[in-house]
Amino acid sequence: MEDRQAVNWYPAPAKLNLFLHVLGRRSDGYHDLQTVFRLIERADEVGISARSDGVIRRTNEIPGVDSQSDLCLRAARALRETAVARAAGAAMLGADIALEKRLPIGGGLGGGSSDAATVLLALNRLWDLRLTRSELMALGLKLGADVPVFLFGTSALGEGVGERLAALRLPPAWYLVLTPQVSVSTKEIFSSVALTRDTKPLKIPPFLPGLGKNDLQPVATALYPEIAAHLDWLSKHGDARMTGSGACVFAEFGTEAEARAVEARLPGSMRGFVARGLDRHPLRDWTAGE
Repeated sequence: MEDRQAVNWYPAPAKLNLFLHVLGRRSDGYHDLQTVFRLIERADEVGISARSDGVIRRTNEIPGVDSQSDLCLRAARALRETAVARAAGAAMLGADIALEKRLPIGGGLGGGSSDAATVLLALNRLWDLRLTRSELMALGLKLGADVPVFLFGTSALGEGVGERLAALRLPPAWYLVLTPQVSVSTKEIFSSVALTRDTKPLKIPPFLPGLGKNDLQPVATALYPEIAAHLDWLSKHGDARMTGSGACVFAEFGTEAEARAVEARLPGSMRGFVARGLDRHPLRDWTAGE
């Protein structure tokens, strides 16, 4: 969309995994996990304009994301299929979708999943479908294991493949997030023979900062020296951890000033950003109830 003012833009915030334990391998090939999700203010933006001719299309190019694998388009089509099952006239629902990426692809921040969740939340309102949160979460899970947490919309304990969610109250915090310039394959990390798959689950709540670890981190750092280098540097200034399957790493701070002070010391070869933890997704209430 060339005219940014012609459409509405909606935030798609990132998430951090404050820890991530792999408890075992499931019979379906996936893994049982335990993690704590925290949303942060850093976000992609999704531009959406509703159509009434049945066309769903992306209106800008995203390097590294072809239209066939675009989760935003897949989310819109899946939502329309759900609507069509309820009312035949829904077949004419359409949308123009644009995406401004600020979150790195393959960074472990959940950017693509968050983009898809924002499409579901926004089109649920624009198309006046009135689906509940649980209905959207069930639909989102078919798109990806991380999509439901963005629809859930608060800090959460995640179990199963990450889809069993329980709200958590976390203290205010700021995060310095470093972004190694590599794109990590989640499949590659989870399929590694070096991955530990027998961590014992923690009893949560309560959750305290510093609890747990990321079981995927040793595998990722062995495969990607850039991640190891960023962790090594950040660990000199705080409790440095990797989020998701990487590549991004982060440390938590009590104030913005503390996070900014460490950011100011970043070597010229490294990139990163400071973001505040979010208690609620900006679009959390855009459903027809729970």
